[in-house]
Amino acid sequence: MTHLTIVLFERLGLLLVIAFVLTRTPGFRSLLYREYSKMMALMHIGVFGLFGIAGTIAGVVIVDDSTVIRDFVWSVEEGQMVVSLSLVAIVIAGLLGGPVVGLGAGVISGAYLFYLGGIGVMANALVNPLTGILAGWTARFFSQERVISSLKALFIGVFPPVLHMQLLLIFEPHRENMIAIINAIGLPLVLSNAIAIAIFTAMIGIVLREQENEAAMATKQALAIAEEALPFLKKDSSREMAAGITELLYERLKLAAVSVTNKTEVLAHKGLGANHHREGDRLTTSLSRQALASKQMKIAYSHSEIRCVDEDCPLQAAIIIPIIEANDATGLIKFYFKKAQHIRPVEVMLAQGLGQLISNQLNTIASDKLNTHIRDTELRNLQAQINPHFLFNTLHLIAALFRKDPEKARHITVKLAHFMRFNIGLVSESLVSLEKECEHVKAYIAIIQTRFSSQMDISFSVSEGISHVRIPPSTIQPLVENSVQHGLKNIRSGGEIAVSITKSAEHVHVTVRDNGCGFPAEVLDLAGRTALKYKQNKGAGLYNVNQRLISLLGEQSHLSIQNCTGGGSEISFTIPNEHAIERLSE
Repeated sequence: MTHLTIVLFERLGLLLVIAFVLTRTPGFRSLLYREYSKMMALMHIGVFGLFGIAGTIAGVVIVDDSTVIRDFVWSVEEGQMVVSLSLVAIVIAGLLGGPVVGLGAGVISGAYLFYLGGIGVMANALVNPLTGILAGWTARFFSQERVISSLKALFIGVFPPVLHMQLLLIFEPHRENMIAIINAIGLPLVLSNAIAIAIFTAMIGIVLREQENEAAMATKQALAIAEEALPFLKKDSSREMAAGITELLYERLKLAAVSVTNKTEVLAHKGLGANHHREGDRLTTSLSRQALASKQMKIAYSHSEIRCVDEDCPLQAAIIIPIIEANDATGLIKFYFKKAQHIRPVEVMLAQGLGQLISNQLNTIASDKLNTHIRDTELRNLQAQINPHFLFNTLHLIAALFRKDPEKARHITVKLAHFMRFNIGLVSESLVSLEKECEHVKAYIAIIQTRFSSQMDISFSVSEGISHVRIPPSTIQPLVENSVQHGLKNIRSGGEIAVSITKSAEHVHVTVRDNGCGFPAEVLDLAGRTALKYKQNKGAGLYNVNQRLISLLGEQSHLSIQNCTGGGSEISFTIPNEHAIERLSE
């Protein structure tokens, strides 16, 4: 018994080496994930069936007197019995492929045993298909597991040799020495089969972990490349975008070549075949058209599928990845390979992941551009608002001054022209220099001081060294206008408005203070936050200014509004100083 056990373990070691090679072959993954087609099932029936035949050849032959013949089993003479190791392959076939694959592999292996003949031929032939069916049904109890654990496999592996012993007793009941043979081979078969099946499932577990590691690396690489591709995807020119993406993918993935196309032509190509895969070439490959139409990735495994015009082209295989924007395939990314064998599952997985990531980024960029356009349009509309009453009143003032003080009339005309030019130019810029904004405010103050010289005095002070700071245009002037129209509305004389711009290390502080009536208590908390109305006067000016500040500079630059203790009100805000604001404007 000990001698037989050692021999069986020696032969099983050889089979496990073959099994290890089998786990490295393409297509084995389909069984691990139970995602195989009928053609794949037939292929695996054949593979495991041949593996079962190899298990028989690697078995041993026992003669009537229980002598073990160590030679490989190529034929069986009368009075001899085959001790086959085929059940290892059949159990694995059933556990991975289910009853169909298990039965098919068992039939092939059993047919070979039937062909060899010898003692117990019927038992040897039948035990293989029966084991395949039973192992397949057993696998259904573990359908939630990607692969059965080695411990469970060890337990399952005990039963097929026991079944084999039972069949030998059923089909050879009158053979005198059958019980002695079973006693000799029973324990060695149970031990060797159970341990071999457990080792095989452990191998499969290793393969799965390797695939998971490859998938994790591919995912990590795809994410990194998609991040690096972002600056190129933001390019307005499709050819600049394609050239950048092609260069990036070629350098990072070390492919034979990479191409990027639109729906009709090649936009960029990098790598082998550049002398005839040129920018501007028309798309002629049927797989390319299929990828665009179906929005699904396609794989070309031969030179004929690529349909290259050059017969000596070194590119023999390709992965064709559609780029999806707004649910429409707008272009393709093509990964080229020297040989079809270079397209491994990890390359396919990486290509699929990259296609999805790049498509998602393009859709996000398009959405961001649309939102930015909408926001800029709204801001331009807010910025371009000019109070017609102010314009008409100023024109009436100029007409009256021409009769009394022509020199002042010319001065006010110049200030009005400057004021109007600034407002018309609002639609072209989101941020202007604080110096230009101050000139705009001074022009407004000059006009207002002339109109209301007997009612109010407006002072303007600004710290040095802040001309480089940028600010949303027409931000300070509406605050001064609010003080004129609302704060000092009922004051006939002695009105004061103070505009102050000071600088600190991190911020520039802007304050507009008046000594008027202040804000009514019921609107103080709402002023600047909503386009409110009170006392029949529109309160949208402060709201518009606040929206521009928040949209362009951030929430920290919102208006701060309060009533002063001695009367009047104060409106203030802060904007980032120097480099911070320059980054925001880029």
